[in-house]
Amino acid sequence: MKIAVFLAPGFEEIEAFTVVDYLRRAGQDVITVSVPSQSSTEITSVVEGAHGISVFADQILRDFEESLGNSLLDAIYFPGGMPGASNLAACSYLVSLVQKMSENKKIVAAMCASPAVVLPQTGILAERKWTCYPGMNEKISDGTHIADVPFVFDKNLLTGRGPGTAEQFAMEFVRIVAGEEVAQKIKIGSCQR
Repeated sequence: MKIAVFLAPGFEEIEAFTVVDYLRRAGQDVITVSVPSQSSTEITSVVEGAHGISVFADQILRDFEESLGNSLLDAIYFPGGMPGASNLAACSYLVSLVQKMSENKKIVAAMCASPAVVLPQTGILAERKWTCYPGMNEKISDGTHIADVPFVFDKNLLTGRGPGTAEQFAMEFVRIVAGEEVAQKIKIGSCQR
């Protein structure tokens, strides 16, 4: 499957890297995409996370948009972190992409702050169960928020709680896109309990 992971300045590193790592171990075609901060139009391939860890994204957003054209991926993922989630939410292209992905029953995944910051403006939470970082759900009336769980998968929407649940979330993502057999191999090979 072809999957894009969107990284904006201030993203939560453990949520991004864990998911990318496990999906690639599962043989998925994962691309990381650099998204600019909402206060800048300059997009570089280097993105600094919320804890000062910088990463080279595989592609910048402008090039990603051009290469994708009118086609869709199999899945997209938004890690949390602040101001990373706010930077993602400020990108009108990503809001539109989520809507198109949802309409076409493609997988949309978001974790931590992103379900509460990015997804409400897309309409994807309506009539779905979801989770996010504790307390960030308080102003959101769409769908049904589920507290105190590592992740929720409902229809084509996968949401996760926060950094401490990154591995559980990533493994659920693997199960969804690659199947139980591949997930079990990764679980054993990575010494998970």
